Amino acid sequence: MTRSEQVVLITGASSGFGKAIAEAMHARGYCVYGTTRTVPAPAKADSYRPLAMDVDSEASVAEGVERILRERGRIDVLVNNAGFGVAGAIEDTTVEEARAQLETNFLGTHRLCRAALPGMRERRSGRIVNISSLAGLVSVPFQAFYCATKFAVEAYTEALRMEVRPFGIHVSMVEPGDFATGFTARRRMARASGPASAYDERCRAAVGRMAEDELRNSDIGPVVRKVVAVVESERPRLRYPVASLLQRTMVALRPALPPSWFEYLIMDNYEIR
Repeated sequence: MTRSEQVVLITGASSGFGKAIAEAMHARGYCVYGTTRTVPAPAKADSYRPLAMDVDSEASVAEGVERILRERGRIDVLVNNAGFGVAGAIEDTTVEEARAQLETNFLGTHRLCRAALPGMRERRSGRIVNISSLAGLVSVPFQAFYCATKFAVEAYTEALRMEVRPFGIHVSMVEPGDFATGFTARRRMARASGPASAYDERCRAAVGRMAEDELRNSDIGPVVRKVVAVVESERPRLRYPVASLLQRTMVALRPALPPSWFEYLIMDNYEIR
């Protein structure tokens, strides 16, 4: 099958990783649909196909997938990228705010997998790439619920990979570290965050350090190229971390260090000792 015959669905393609991945896959000849919550602008002559979809909505996901199947008859590759971040102290974060984080970052991934899997299973082929994070391996203070969703994606992807292997479906994760993608500007703070919070000073310090780390790395090319490589690999692995040497070293050190030592290193990094 030629690349132009292979249909790729990428969620969260309005900006950041999703948009860059959609553009890269389109440039390589794939038939690419990229989703956005808002009504998309018409596709340009030489661009991927925009698709309105809210991953929080069962009806919206079903409608979007049905459109692709109506137009192209199949989905060969699914890249689950849609997501956002909530920051703030756990005590300051309402159940409603936590639920919204879970709804998009984790259950959105599940909705898309459920919608794409029947066709892949029937054809006994397909690729699913879930965009996780190093925050799915190491928890970060004042981003507990974002980390929780990525830890959930990690566990989910491990299980999914084993379940669908007999049907010729390959499942992998790409785990970015800190990159400048617009994620920083869109990060939501818990409504109770601020001067009245008992956690305000340490929260501001930690989130400020997160933003510095993210904005320092403006080249998202490594993540985009890794996703393309995973899609085109004959035998893709489960995990593909894409991060600085320091961040990858921190993750690697976790099982080797006493928990109190590792905790100290994390708190020191985020300047909240």
